[in-house]
Amino acid sequence: MEKKLINRTYSVKGMHCASCVRLIEKALEKVDGVFSAQVSLVTERATVAFDPQKTTDEQIFSAVSNIGYGIKQETEMEADKDKDKEEKSRELRRLLRDVIVSLVFAGLIVWGSFPVLVDTAPLFLKDFYFQLVMATIVQFWPGLQFYKGTIPALRHRTANMDTLIAIGTTAAYSFSVVATLFPQFLERAGFEVMPYFDVSTVVIGLILLGRYFEARAKAGTSEAIKKLIGLQAKTARVLKSGKEMDVPIGQVVAGDIVRVRPGEKIPTDGIIEDGESSIDESMVTGESLPIDKTKGDVVIGATLNKTGTFTFKASKVGQETMLAQIIKLVADAQASKAPIQKLVDSVSSYFVPVVIMLSILTFVVWYNFGPSPTFLFAMLNAIAVLIIACPCAMGLATPTAIMVGTGKGAENGILIKDAESLETALKINTVIFDKTGTLTRGKPEVTDVVGIKAKGDKGYVLKMAASLEKGSEHSLAEAIVKKAEEEGLVLSGVEGFKAIAGFGVVGEIGGVRVVLGNIKLMQREKIKIEKEEEMGLVKIEREGKTVMMLGVGGELTGLIAVADQIKDSAKEGVAALQKMGIEVVMITGDNERTAEAIAGQVGIKRVLAEVLPDGKEAEVRKIQAERKVVAMVGDGINDAPALAAADIGIAMGTGTDVAIEAASITLVNKDLRSVARAIELSRKTMRTIRMNLIWAFGYNVILIPVAMGALYPFAKILLSPIFASAAMAMSSVSVVSNSLLLKRVGLGK
Repeated sequence: MEKKLINRTYSVKGMHCASCVRLIEKALEKVDGVFSAQVSLVTERATVAFDPQKTTDEQIFSAVSNIGYGIKQETEMEADKDKDKEEKSRELRRLLRDVIVSLVFAGLIVWGSFPVLVDTAPLFLKDFYFQLVMATIVQFWPGLQFYKGTIPALRHRTANMDTLIAIGTTAAYSFSVVATLFPQFLERAGFEVMPYFDVSTVVIGLILLGRYFEARAKAGTSEAIKKLIGLQAKTARVLKSGKEMDVPIGQVVAGDIVRVRPGEKIPTDGIIEDGESSIDESMVTGESLPIDKTKGDVVIGATLNKTGTFTFKASKVGQETMLAQIIKLVADAQASKAPIQKLVDSVSSYFVPVVIMLSILTFVVWYNFGPSPTFLFAMLNAIAVLIIACPCAMGLATPTAIMVGTGKGAENGILIKDAESLETALKINTVIFDKTGTLTRGKPEVTDVVGIKAKGDKGYVLKMAASLEKGSEHSLAEAIVKKAEEEGLVLSGVEGFKAIAGFGVVGEIGGVRVVLGNIKLMQREKIKIEKEEEMGLVKIEREGKTVMMLGVGGELTGLIAVADQIKDSAKEGVAALQKMGIEVVMITGDNERTAEAIAGQVGIKRVLAEVLPDGKEAEVRKIQAERKVVAMVGDGINDAPALAAADIGIAMGTGTDVAIEAASITLVNKDLRSVARAIELSRKTMRTIRMNLIWAFGYNVILIPVAMGALYPFAKILLSPIFASAAMAMSSVSVVSNSLLLKRVGLGK
């Protein structure tokens, strides 16, 4: 029996580094019935896939809380969101208070104990007992959070960043307590009686200061979500029983008639019933120019009504609106992990135990082979190793850049489904565009009607073609029927209608067999085409028009040419990709001449013509077999198999029906230049991630040996635990700040 898994998202508190992430993931994966667990350090979310018949929320809560972290189910309720926001503000204020307390006391202790400074300090600050009181306050008030993270971890035979800090500061504090209260023990053992309260207090103060700056910086990485949520209208003017009344947005239901006045936000998605206006959709789609809308047009919730007043029928409300889908997609993408992040998390899970062993090794070597006082050198260097090696920067290197990158994309109408798609987009070297609805507007119009033979005048050809096509749902059929209606033609009834994929349509009108389609259909029906007629056909096709041939009673009777206008952004979009060194391919069901003509208009050199709908996927795989990394750009519905087969599927967002499930990336703005922008965003985000990782790993690789004393034999240089804590704090802040620079990146506009 197939397992029915559900995905649920939880808020997790108390994480500080990549090793915390890996610990929580391991704890969740051990729960019976849990299929997978993905934890994000930056968003503080855990996404768990589990079998509800085997696993409960309580078991998941227990698994996480048992190792010392807070967890609760994430909710969509606005009140709870506000509560979470207030809770985060309280945590930030509490952290600032801890920073102030620890740094003030640490500063006083340094003043009363540091060489040179001590000569200017009042007597009470020089008193070891007074320093003991201040250090104890710092160790067990601001520093209590490190023990809260360490004790449960040790109980489960694991270790994290809090473990390193707790062990290091406790060692310095404990030695200082003994030196203050029981100096005779140290004297008898041959140790110098000198407390080092400054080490424990300054380390705690600087690490908390780093966490505070890090928390402030991390809040900046999630601004995209905050901006999107802030776009939502708070109220709607609903028409009920002939009266207009303002109601909270949560009370609007599908089917309600809503009035929107100039300058107001449109509350929900819907269809205009009466009136017309110019609407600014830039906040959702990234499209800067306002769009004129009239009766029957779709409007998007959270967009801005610029000029006219109109009423519309609400079609999608609450979590079904386009904005809600975008918010969910961005949140999911920001919480997801790129393949490179999974590697970093794996390395970090081994990092803390290795650092503890290196710290012990440092102590043993210095105690046995170091200069006098050996114990003091051994202790301080071992503490420096513990502090300098905290893997904060490694844990923040990737997720902060992913958060900013996906948020930047959303602001520009580019919705990225997950971090893996963002990383894969970097490698794209071939982009395949579907023609209809992607490179073209998808609204073809009849341009030419040609009659052949004596009975094939234009009116007759159009009437017969429209009568036959009235039963078809193809976009070309719609154009022909529309043209016939504009001409005021009365259409005939059709019997035995049949659509033949890749060929055309057939049926009987007045007992006569009528066929409409391409040259293949004519050959299949054994309808003879004269050389002159074929030349006329070729001439029209070379203009980039799609030509359909009408056969009545076994004879070629007429030609109908249909053209679909190229999108304004198509030529620039193709040129931008080619400038990046990416090969551009067009795929279409049109014949080769028409396809080549259209491709020529936008600058595409490689064309795959006469490809049946079910053959697009095979063509994508053929290009992949050429060792190409392929992005397929289509409408996200008709091209779903090809989108799924490509390394990256890019769907053109249409109206409010965003095809987010069909592709890795959705272009809400329908601007073809955004394909190049999405790839450019991927390249710049991955460049930022690489810079972050080089900094984070390089920092540890270089400074751990320095903290162990590798430079002492040559240059008499040692790394004080105080400087180690400052460097560790700054490394995390620098990584987050570097990620925030992505906000300033322009995307080829």
